[in-house]
Amino acid sequence: MDWNTLLADEQQKPYFQTMLAQIKQQRQHGITIYPSDKKLYQALELTPFEQVKVVILGQDPYHGEGQAHGLAFSVGNGIKVPPSLVNIYKELASDIDDFKIPTHGDLTSWAKQGVLLLNTILSVQQGNAHSHAKLGWESYTDKIIELLNQQKQNIVFILWGANAHKKGKFIDQKKHCVLTSVHPSPLSAYRGFLGCRHFSKTNCYLARHQLPIIDWRISDKQLSLLA
Repeated sequence: MDWNTLLADEQQKPYFQTMLAQIKQQRQHGITIYPSDKKLYQALELTPFEQVKVVILGQDPYHGEGQAHGLAFSVGNGIKVPPSLVNIYKELASDIDDFKIPTHGDLTSWAKQGVLLLNTILSVQQGNAHSHAKLGWESYTDKIIELLNQQKQNIVFILWGANAHKKGKFIDQKKHCVLTSVHPSPLSAYRGFLGCRHFSKTNCYLARHQLPIIDWRISDKQLSLLA
């Protein structure tokens, strides 16, 4: 079963059609929306339903020029690594053997291994954080999490920050592993994110259930062409 089939009914609902029409109208009025239309569903395209092993839940896309490319916490090639991702890299360096902090912020290699890098909201106006909150994306991404929760098992859900915690409130923790912490932003990372060891805990859980672990290392030599 693929995402297009699973989400076909959801995409026909009035709220979803209205939301897409609003986004199209904003673009027509000269408002820059990130990411581009072709990358709105990048997370789903790079991580098919059957391959999902881990979900890392973000909020809304980065709203600076060139940053968002459809994957939560990730930025395209040649873009300065954002502060939250800097802290994610710091945690990885202390948690995972042989992890070397890369010079870029492209997390495509994780997505291709089954890590669904899903933002709660999939679009944003340039320079206007949370501008597409309550436009309809929250219901859509709720459906994505519901499908994973109901139809799969032994997924690791990584939820950082209060918004992500609320989003995961209905996940069945008898079927899945839920890891929670504060958000990795500079405002909160030192209150529990740094030292959470979520990456090694994820691999321990996957190994315990005879599932392939994630290679969290990110090569500077294999930059994605998707940015």
